[in-house]
Amino acid sequence: MALIKRSITLHGHRTSIALEEDFWEGLEELASLSGKSIAAVVAEIDDTRDPDAGLSSCVRLAVLRHYKALKTAS
Repeated sequence: MALIKRSITLHGHRTSIALEEDFWEGLEELASLSGKSIAAVVAEIDDTRDPDAGLSSCVRLAVLRHYKALKTAS
């Protein structure tokens, strides 16, 4: 599956992250359900991640945790 690269602004700085289409869709759902923008969700992930961990990897893990939580709740 191909990576899709998008630019977003985090704390006033432009950055880009590359994710597979499925992860972009999951991130969009996560943002929508939380009533936040994608940039706001990614900023929260960025604020809490280990500085040695890649942002794209941390976003993927956040999406995975989101779906695991939904499965547990049902």
